Order: sequence, then structure tokens, then C-alpha cells
Amino acid sequence: MRTPLLIALMLLGTAPAWAAEEPSGCDKFKWNIDRERAALIAPDRVNLASGGDLAAVPSTGMTIALRTPSEAKLPSPPERAPKDGTFAGFANIKAAPKAGLYTVSLSAGGWVDVIQDGHFLKPKAFSGATDCDGIRKTMKYEISAAPFVLQVSGTKENSVSIAILPSD
Repeated sequence: MRTPLLIALMLLGTAPAWAAEEPSGCDKFKWNIDRERAALIAPDRVNLASGGDLAAVPSTGMTIALRTPSEAKLPSPPERAPKDGTFAGFANIKAAPKAGLYTVSLSAGGWVDVIQDGHFLKPKAFSGATDCDGIRKTMKYEISAAPFVLQVSGTKENSVSIAILPSD
């Protein structure tokens, strides 16, 4: 009688690890990510140092050079505190082309904050998967035609590619 109980307890103990695993593969995103992935790996991405200004959302992706969180001098404390040994950075976007729903996609894992009019925007949807070359996560935000700040923190690399594209 002890053996079945022991097996049941062992299985229950590993269930949270199974539940916490993220999906693996490009086909595991909740929506088609072909456009976002192409923008993130495009050779004509805009290169930007952390804290740089962009007149508008680039039509292709951008690569932001990141710094340690203390050096990054993010305009607002991130909603999720970055771990030691990670990198952070931000870009000032002077205007969105028009108000609407946009996908914000990252090439690597990290925390994203979109700040507009002094408020953190909440994502309308989120999807992520491991083992998909060029893209790690994508979120959908309702962005108005006004300046905003895009902050990235908690990344393990010192640069990250980002695409901000109108959502279909």
C-alpha cells in the first residue's frame, strides 16, 4: 500500500514543474508571429543605445544596446524588479503612427513596460515560446497616437531586438 502512495506523492510533487514549463517551438505561439519574427531578424533593424529617441515607431525591428539596471537609468522603476546579472534599457518613441493595437515582440526573454502619459499600459494579450529562432515573446498593447517609453529589463543578453508593429 505504501508504494502507490509514494508514487502518487512523487507525481504530485513534479506536477508544478510540468505546469510551469513554457511551450517550445515557433508553432506554439497563440497567434501567427511570422511578421514579428521577420522584423526581429531583418538586417535593416534600427540600432539604438539605451535612452535613445525615435521620431516614430520604426517599420522594421530595432536593436537596443542594454546596460546593467543601475546604469540604464530607466525613466520609471520596472513593474517587475530585475534580477542581478541582467540588463535593461529603454527607448523614447515620440509618436505612434496612429492609435491602435500593436504587437511588441522581443528576441529574448525579459520584462517589457510600455509607459504612456505617465501610466504603465497593460498588455491585452501575451504569448511566448522557447526554441523559436529570433523571437521569444510577444504582447499586444493598445497605444494611442502620443509619445511613449518602451522599457526592457531582466534580459540575460546586453542587447535585444524589439519589433513594434500594428496588430492584425
